[in-house]
Amino acid sequence: MQGTGDGTRSRDIVYFLGRSADLKILLTGATGYIGRKLLPSLLASGHEVFCCVRDRRRFDISAYGKSKVHVIEVNFLKKETLSSIPYDIDAAYYLVHSMSASMDNFDVLERESAINFAAALSATKVKQVIYLSGIVNTEKLSKHLGSRKAVEVILTGGRYSLTTLRAGIIVGSGSASFEIIRDLVEKLPVMVAPRWLNTRCQPIAVSNVTEYLSLVLLNEDTFGKSFDIGGTHILTYREMLLGFARVRNLRRRIYVVPVMTPRLSSYWLYFITSTSYKLAVNLVHSMKIEVVCGDNNLQKVLPVRLLSYEEAVTAAFRDDGSGGAAYSWTGALSSRILENGIDAVMKVPEFGCYYDKRVAGVNDREATIARIWAIGGSTGWYYVNWLWRLRGFVDKLCGGVGLRRGRRSMTEISPGDALDFWRVLYASKEEGRLLLFAEMRLPGEAWLEFSVKGGKLYQTATFRPLGLWGRLYWYSVLPFHAIVFRGMVKRLAG
Repeated sequence: MQGTGDGTRSRDIVYFLGRSADLKILLTGATGYIGRKLLPSLLASGHEVFCCVRDRRRFDISAYGKSKVHVIEVNFLKKETLSSIPYDIDAAYYLVHSMSASMDNFDVLERESAINFAAALSATKVKQVIYLSGIVNTEKLSKHLGSRKAVEVILTGGRYSLTTLRAGIIVGSGSASFEIIRDLVEKLPVMVAPRWLNTRCQPIAVSNVTEYLSLVLLNEDTFGKSFDIGGTHILTYREMLLGFARVRNLRRRIYVVPVMTPRLSSYWLYFITSTSYKLAVNLVHSMKIEVVCGDNNLQKVLPVRLLSYEEAVTAAFRDDGSGGAAYSWTGALSSRILENGIDAVMKVPEFGCYYDKRVAGVNDREATIARIWAIGGSTGWYYVNWLWRLRGFVDKLCGGVGLRRGRRSMTEISPGDALDFWRVLYASKEEGRLLLFAEMRLPGEAWLEFSVKGGKLYQTATFRPLGLWGRLYWYSVLPFHAIVFRGMVKRLAG
């Protein structure tokens, strides 16, 4: 893929991508964080993807419709399971990591998996293996980064071309590092933190990671090479925490203490964040070492538009989940939605949230859906309506919309409609699904979803708190939720 200028190189990339459609791809780690992000991109490019999972019951293949996706059960620690790998695959992604499995022997497990993977792939027609590793630009490596480097050496010995992409902190909702940052910033207005917060790193947006992973696919200019990938800026962990706080409009103070042992640092992360102690220990040892990209020419080969750190954080809170559906937005939208954009709330987030989930058996599906479609307005909310009216009154006192908007129609609901202090995001009687987003005054964001399927009504309230006040708010209203939501789901189910 040689070019004399940016225009020629761009045309070469377009030609290459068009030429590489309809490939057979092996995707390991398909249920992991990066694997789940990469799979839709591979399918959208027209590839046939074979997803390796240890337990096929953990993989919801129905979420991908009639696309060319297959699920095979493979455990790379058990050689007898590797026979299910297709012989005629064109390329494979190795996204297997075991850092959270054990504090003591995860590196041994990773090496054994890599050895078995390399042997199995060498017996196929695969042309390229793509490995996502960690940046290793220092002689003194943590156990975690040392294991990643050892795996790369093992994979280099296979009968295929290896392309290695080395990333540091990956910024995206659901990644271990991002969720730790979220917990620290959201929960602690003032932090007394270990000195490794002054360690430098080069974070990269998860969208840029998946873009690189897609673009190196059967790109011969990347065969037999390794590339460090990072975002636009080199930051300390302290700067990353403060940058996250700016995106969330939170005022935070951080004080770094010179003495805090790795064990104390691990306990600090474990008790404050949602990470496991095993993962906290391994992360602390890695965070003491700089992970900054070395010089390489990947940007010349693949001119990806890199996001800044704060752009990446913003994108993590604006995960587009509309699925391409068309929505008719009517009525006056709240200024808050207009400010953040509709896409920011179209998909209910999976991480950093609190949930109230209720299930009830349904005797008459159509009658239940009719009751859901009549909710709010003069009908009310089916149970302890005085509490709903009280919440609306409090919202008006705080400058919110309250319950005064009611609803446009007593029988019909359309996406974009105002429904008391909610906004309708999705409404389908055929699917039996209604999704609402809260426009009341809240220290966070809230969704309320009703879904009728399989003879049951699923009612889920989701709350993504903003800072410490958001968490205190959630726990303060838990007793009311226990009363309101339990009674409402029963009345709706009939």
